[in-house]
Amino acid sequence: MSEIKDVLILAIESSCDETAASVVKNGREVLSNVISSQIALHTLYGGVVPEIASRKHIEKINQVIQAALSEANVALGDIDAIGVTYGPGLVGALLVGVAEAKAIAYAAKKPLVGVHHIEGHIAANFIEHKELEPPFLCLVVSGGHTHLVCVKDYGEFEIIGKTRDDAAGEAFDKVARAIGLGYPGGPKIDKVSKEGNPQAIAFPRAHVEDAPYDFSFSGVKSAVLNYLNGCQMKGATWNQADVAASFQKAVTDVLVENAMHAVEEYGLKKFAIAGGVASNSALRSAMKQACEEREIDFYYPSPIFCTDNAAMIGVAAYYEYKKGTRHGWDLNAVPNLKLGER
Repeated sequence: MSEIKDVLILAIESSCDETAASVVKNGREVLSNVISSQIALHTLYGGVVPEIASRKHIEKINQVIQAALSEANVALGDIDAIGVTYGPGLVGALLVGVAEAKAIAYAAKKPLVGVHHIEGHIAANFIEHKELEPPFLCLVVSGGHTHLVCVKDYGEFEIIGKTRDDAAGEAFDKVARAIGLGYPGGPKIDKVSKEGNPQAIAFPRAHVEDAPYDFSFSGVKSAVLNYLNGCQMKGATWNQADVAASFQKAVTDVLVENAMHAVEEYGLKKFAIAGGVASNSALRSAMKQACEEREIDFYYPSPIFCTDNAAMIGVAAYYEYKKGTRHGWDLNAVPNLKLGER
């Protein structure tokens, strides 16, 4: 009987401000995960500057890929396919990764597999939870997305809820800037909230009338700004930690409530979170408690696999590769690519 051959994917991720490469074996085992972050650079500007991000990707991408192959102790000849994020994201940043992946795939005569960035975030849960298999529900919360997704099968998704305006991570960044914490907002609000009282200020929890699984965070963001302006006009002081904690609680309550409503309606006993905001400690603990109360299995990736990384892209690429997904040399960056689109 012939042995089943291991499948090795070289994955590239450059959708925003992380240049990342990874080698993933059989869709579940990460042999290397190299990330070159640009956070320090963009902090100077209070957010990601697309043009600077693209230039940095060009500078770093070759050495990051080299480091990923070297760390995994494999040669390019050992790789079965090249996986790459082709959307959504910043168009210039995406183009660097896509052009690199196409060049490597062409030169090394390897199949090219384009991956949706959000599919990557969802797939991050497979790395540390070997037992997790579809179907399950997943809440994707990041700087650009807030999606409630029914994962029907590998690479098969139904979006059942999404934000109508700001993504959760976007709201975190804007509020962090307003209360003087700076960029990146998510981790800073998470940290300072631990010293604050989440019940100190009653910020609104928005519910979308005709869509019980949808989200809206522009109202709570505006409420924070109005509160700060009100204090300023009255000459009153406000507590940074209390504002951060109360805002975080308002966002977390809505995320948990909508997610649990969906879990109950869909009758699924498995629930996962993914994306940069999924590393928020308040959100994790609230979700964990809500799932335990309902006897639902709760999954979440380690923080390193929540923020942008190539390992998650390698996992998603593996399942797409097994399904027969292949892209041609006309693969292009699609900055507003919808989940489920090809």
